[in-house]
Amino acid sequence: MNKLKGILLTQGMHGMISQVEGLAKALDIDFTHHTVELNNFWKMIPPKLSPISQSVYKKINQSDFDVIISCGRKSVIPSIHLKNSSQKKVFNIHIQDPKVNFNNFDFIVAPEHDSIKGQNVINTKGAIHYLTDDEIIKNKDYLDDFIKKDQRKICSLILGGPTKYYDYSLKNIKNIFFILNDLLKKKDFQLVVIPSMRTPKNSIDYAKEYFGENHTIIDSVDKKAYLSALSISQSIVVTCDSSSMISEAALTGKPIFVANILPKKNDKRFQKFRSLFRELNITRNLGEEEENWNYKKLDETNRVAKIIKQKINS
Repeated sequence: MNKLKGILLTQGMHGMISQVEGLAKALDIDFTHHTVELNNFWKMIPPKLSPISQSVYKKINQSDFDVIISCGRKSVIPSIHLKNSSQKKVFNIHIQDPKVNFNNFDFIVAPEHDSIKGQNVINTKGAIHYLTDDEIIKNKDYLDDFIKKDQRKICSLILGGPTKYYDYSLKNIKNIFFILNDLLKKKDFQLVVIPSMRTPKNSIDYAKEYFGENHTIIDSVDKKAYLSALSISQSIVVTCDSSSMISEAALTGKPIFVANILPKKNDKRFQKFRSLFRELNITRNLGEEEENWNYKKLDETNRVAKIIKQKINS
C-alpha cells in the first residue's frame, strides 16, 4: 500500500518545523515542507478576518496530497483553502490554536496550557516535536571529540533566545550562569552548552568567558551536538523561554532543570506549562536543592499520531 502524501505548512521557525515534521514522521507519510508567505495586505490581518482565498497567500506549488499539517497563524488560511480546493478527500491538521472555527480542520493539536477544547481537539502535555529515541541514541558519540576527557558526568545547558516575553540581557544570563555554576561545583559536572537558532552570539561568547576552558561550549547550531548532549547528560538545564526544547528534553526521562528569567510581560501560558511539567515530576527550577528524580519518558508525538491514524483509517 502506498504511503499517504502530505504537505507541511509553517512560517519557517524551528519550533514549528519540529512540530509538523515530528507529526508527519510519526504518521509515516511522505511529505514536503513549504514556508508560507502571506501577501502584503494580509500579513497584519488575523485569520478570523481573512477570506478563505488564494489571494491571501503566495501560491504553494503542490497539488497532490492527502494530508495537510500546519502550524502557526500564517498557515491557517492556506491550510483551509488547500483542503477546500482539493479534488479529493484531504485531512487537515493544525497545531496550536488556529483562532478560527475549529470545524475548518479535521484535527487540532494543542498543548493543555492553551486551554482549548473541542470534539476534534487533541490536547498534549507540552509541545510535540521531531526528536526520537533512536536519533538520540544514534548520535550519542558525536560530542566525544568536543568534551573534556575526564571522569566528570555531563550536565547540558540548552539555550533558547530572546522573545517578547523574556530578555536575554547580560544581567539575566549572568544570573543563570551563577546559579548553574553552583550546581556544577556541587555535583562535579562538566558543562556542555548547546545554543539554538535564537541564541544571541554574545550569550555564547559570555558562556565561554564565564565557564572557561574547563567546560565545553558549542558555539554554533548543530543538531547532532544537541542530540548527543541529550544522550550523554545526567542532568539537563533548559532556559524557560522554550517550551518546545523542554518538551524535547522530556523524551529522555532525565532530570530537567528550568533556568528562569523574569518575564517582560504576562507569561501566564508559559507558567501553566511549567506547572504541568512540574506536577508530572519532569522539571525542577534551577537552584532547587534536588537529588536525581525519575519520570516516565514523555512521547506525545507518537501518542497523538496513533489517535489520528485510527481516525483516518476509520
